[in-house]
Amino acid sequence: MALVKRKAIQHAAAASRSRSKAAWSLPLAWRMRILELAATRRGICSTAPCGRRAGQRLRREPDTAVREVILTTLVRLNDPSATGEMAECLRSEDAALRNEVIESIGLMPCDVSHVLRSLLADADPDVRIFAVNILDTRRQPDVESWLIDVIERDAHLNVCATAVDVLCEAGSESSVEPLLRLKDRFRSDASSSLPPTGR
Repeated sequence: MALVKRKAIQHAAAASRSRSKAAWSLPLAWRMRILELAATRRGICSTAPCGRRAGQRLRREPDTAVREVILTTLVRLNDPSATGEMAECLRSEDAALRNEVIESIGLMPCDVSHVLRSLLADADPDVRIFAVNILDTRRQPDVESWLIDVIERDAHLNVCATAVDVLCEAGSESSVEPLLRLKDRFRSDASSSLPPTGR
């Protein structure tokens, strides 16, 4: 048994040396970049109780690779305190950052209901659309009730149309009557792009 264990340790050590050699065979610029990203990840992990600070850095970070490290680390840490700062990135002019944040919040196991409620009540219809996109990404069990609430209450056509798109995949018979009421509500809008409801 001791021989098997020794061989396993030797194999792991050899694999580690192999990875180390492979890393140092890379060009210097690449090695420095790997070290920089590793340091960034360690720095984020060290502020785990203050995930909000990492979220604040995300809003200022122009480097895509560093942003990816921050986001993946925040998702892994699953710190609810960071979600508010992450959500603020939805106001950015950077479409790539917005999409990254939508996907990352969608992946977080923690309860983000408070953030979603705030986003769905935001004065900016674009932010409300992004909130619906987060609901689409999360696909939590009560997603249909959230989306029905959107189409019943939101006054902006594009927000409702986005919610309808998600309801087409996530909805049930419970969505039929709210969809019919929505169609009536926007019937006078000549630019209506809502899909037909069979009425």
